[in-house]
Amino acid sequence: MGKRYFKYLLLFNLFIFVVGCKSNQSLKETKKSNTSNWVGTWATAQMLVEPNNMPPAPGLTDNTLRQIIRVSIGGKRMRLRFSNIFSDQATVLKSVSVANVVEGAVIDGKSQKALSFNGNAGITMNPQQEVFSDAFDFALRPGQLLAITINYGATSQKTSGHPGSRTTSYILQGDQLNNVDFAGAVKTDHWYSIMGVDVIAPKKSAAIVCLGNSITDGRGSGTNKQNRWTDILSARLLENKATENIGVLNLGIGGNCVVRGGLGPTALDRFDRDVLSQEGVKWLVLLEGINDIGGIRKAEDAPVRAQELIAAYKVMIDKAHGKGIKVYGCTILPFEKSFYDAPYRQEARDIVNVWIRNKTSGFDAVIDFDKAMVSEPGSKTILSNMHDNDFLHPNQLGYKRMGDVIDLELFKQ
Repeated sequence: MGKRYFKYLLLFNLFIFVVGCKSNQSLKETKKSNTSNWVGTWATAQMLVEPNNMPPAPGLTDNTLRQIIRVSIGGKRMRLRFSNIFSDQATVLKSVSVANVVEGAVIDGKSQKALSFNGNAGITMNPQQEVFSDAFDFALRPGQLLAITINYGATSQKTSGHPGSRTTSYILQGDQLNNVDFAGAVKTDHWYSIMGVDVIAPKKSAAIVCLGNSITDGRGSGTNKQNRWTDILSARLLENKATENIGVLNLGIGGNCVVRGGLGPTALDRFDRDVLSQEGVKWLVLLEGINDIGGIRKAEDAPVRAQELIAAYKVMIDKAHGKGIKVYGCTILPFEKSFYDAPYRQEARDIVNVWIRNKTSGFDAVIDFDKAMVSEPGSKTILSNMHDNDFLHPNQLGYKRMGDVIDLELFKQ
């Protein structure tokens, strides 16, 4: 009886030891999971790609697309986000990889890393769906260029993407996932399917969402130069010790409106996805409204449209504040002599800018792009050497000025 009792006691103690080890391991894993700090390092706003911006022949179906992006903050572990949001058919990602860029479409083959989705090499994105890859290890450097290569299966005729990439993408026929140099590829200056990149970052890391239209999207900046005002801001943040862990996410859409009309979903309609669903966001920089003002047709509609914009800003401010996100309002740039110019549209801009500058607006701070870009005090014309020959969109020098005038103190934690 004594021997049997001793035997059971040993077994019981062994059981407690094993369970305890497993519990501690589970606790450690849970703790590790809970302390993982995902932060966005790159993102782009999604829309239904217009017919004239669709992928050129040979197209995406059963072919391979290599796209280049510039990230903001770096990290050692990351995941990618893909979109089929505006498609009415499934899109199959048969295989996907990332790699460091050597030049153009050429990648460093040694750095290439295959992605997985729920443990599988590929995934079928259903209509109106977005998906994340599994998290994976990759030594992502701050501000680097990253190549994302997708070998597609079947694709939707309606394509989700971002036409205003200002960056060249490359298409080759067949499965060319591991093709290092991509020689002979068809070029197109648009992005398709790719939506975002997140990294595991230190606790003090965070992201800025820049929500806007073509001026945020970068019309007038250089192709493959990565010199939008958001890029200039990102480079400055990375160079500053106090802000080097701040990511910048460009969620601009050319031709976009805040309230109604324009290209892509309105800022109000896309706000939850493009702002609130991003990882680690602590700040929203809002520069949007010129296309709403440019769409005013009658003088009596100017004050009405201005108040509609103000009401929309208030909605976005409240939503962001509800998530603990600070909102910085940007004044609308000068546009006299542009194709939008009319006295009643200038009136609407004045109403909106006065409200943005008012301390009771609800914005946590103001970034006065109007003041920075106007030709002289009291004028309504943009600086003569800082627009893209249309008196509306900044040129490369103008975007440099916009990125440089932003006070980095706004993003110190």
